[in-house]
Amino acid sequence: MNRRRRFEEVEGGDRNFKRRRTSSYNEKKEEDPIKSLICNAGDKKSASVETSIEEAAKMLENELATQKPKILATLVEVVTTLPEKYSIYSTLAGLLNAKNYNFGGEFVETLVKSFKEFLRNMNWRNCQYTVRFISDLVNCHVVSATSLLQLYDSFMEGAIDSAIPQVRRDWLVYSILYCLPCVGRELYDKKEQTVERLMITIDNYMKKRRRTHMGMLRVWSSDEPHPQEEYLDCLWAQVEKLKLDGWMEKHIARPYLAFDSILCEALQHNLQQISLPPHHDGIRYPIPSVVFRMFDYTDCPEGTMSPVLPGAHSIERFLIEEELRDILRKYHLERRDCAAALLEYPQNHRVPVEYMVVEILFGELFRLPTPEYLEICYGSILIELCKSQPAMMPQVLAQATELLFDRLDTMNVICIDRFANWFSYHLSNFQFRWSWTDWVYAMNFDAEHPKSKFISEVVQKCIRLSYHERIIEMIPQPFQRVFPERSTDPLYKFYEGDKVQQCKIT
Repeated sequence: MNRRRRFEEVEGGDRNFKRRRTSSYNEKKEEDPIKSLICNAGDKKSASVETSIEEAAKMLENELATQKPKILATLVEVVTTLPEKYSIYSTLAGLLNAKNYNFGGEFVETLVKSFKEFLRNMNWRNCQYTVRFISDLVNCHVVSATSLLQLYDSFMEGAIDSAIPQVRRDWLVYSILYCLPCVGRELYDKKEQTVERLMITIDNYMKKRRRTHMGMLRVWSSDEPHPQEEYLDCLWAQVEKLKLDGWMEKHIARPYLAFDSILCEALQHNLQQISLPPHHDGIRYPIPSVVFRMFDYTDCPEGTMSPVLPGAHSIERFLIEEELRDILRKYHLERRDCAAALLEYPQNHRVPVEYMVVEILFGELFRLPTPEYLEICYGSILIELCKSQPAMMPQVLAQATELLFDRLDTMNVICIDRFANWFSYHLSNFQFRWSWTDWVYAMNFDAEHPKSKFISEVVQKCIRLSYHERIIEMIPQPFQRVFPERSTDPLYKFYEGDKVQQCKIT
């Protein structure tokens, strides 16, 4: 009893300590007005985005004398933790720089240090977020266009070095193309010849690079009805079209335009020289990919009020897909939050977001050689999407399933297996209801035909997720030939006829 009491006292003390520690942390976090102010900047509550940014800038300006280190650290942190608001924070940094030039210089210096740290740690995604933010600072008259172009040139010097692996060179080129949509117009207005020279250099690189990896990364062996493009080739085509359109896009929010009269008078800063770390065998770069396309504008509902799906080579398609992938990366561990964030995408009135979300989720599921997350992650998010928006999402998902089934003949075998895993899991959450009669024709094919094999795999997986009699009741008679034989009754090791064997304990 004394031992138990002491144990309970210790355990209770530990629990109370953890509770107090957690509570104290939350209270401390809630009481941090600087971080809260910066994180909430630009949010639409009772005022416009521009008014919210202006109010935040004034409050932060008053706190610079006492809270400068915290303001600098928080502004650099949100560049990668809240990448969807990068134009809001570049505008905020521009207003602070216009009022306090020294603070602007310290902020740019801290940002560059953070970028170098990401490079050393091989955090390639945060590197791209940071370079894009630095590029947007040119629009806000914080960083000079000349120094940004020098940074791009240093990237291209590394890209044309044939002594390093192509994956590293591809990443350097991709990072430049990733940033050009937000700053291309500003750079072209100020440094037209330099930008033209940069584009020519990139074009020469794109013509010489190898694409031997494409065959292994394609979901389908055929390019009909949608061509399968290598990811860098696709982005290059989108940026080239953007250039032909005069670097004018219709998607990126640019709140700094409302403060142009203030920002244009600010002094600009030059970036420190950034030397890329040398390559060594221990560095792992992002692997290439093939862009997954399943829908075009003809697959979406027609009507005067229906939004139009952007073309495959429009820069808007790339920008929206990247924002939706950012949402997936941010919320993939919480399926309900992820589904809600995808459906509440701010631009959902301008694009058929349901079609784009389904295409992206299947593209991530079929990504070769392996998906970024567990396969069940994408399946659980699709289930939540159907539950959250029953009026539209189930129809889009059914349309996507039909399209995938029609193209099974040319589909990669690994992707067929993932498709069967997802479909059986999805059916198990919706009472195994499906328009099976539409697939009866596949029963006339050979047993090893991709469509017959797919149906057989789905049936077997459904049985494992349920039981034999239930699936027989749900699936029509023509499909019975692909059913596995019903397993016999369980065999008990210690039963012999009607008598239970006695185990002798020695």
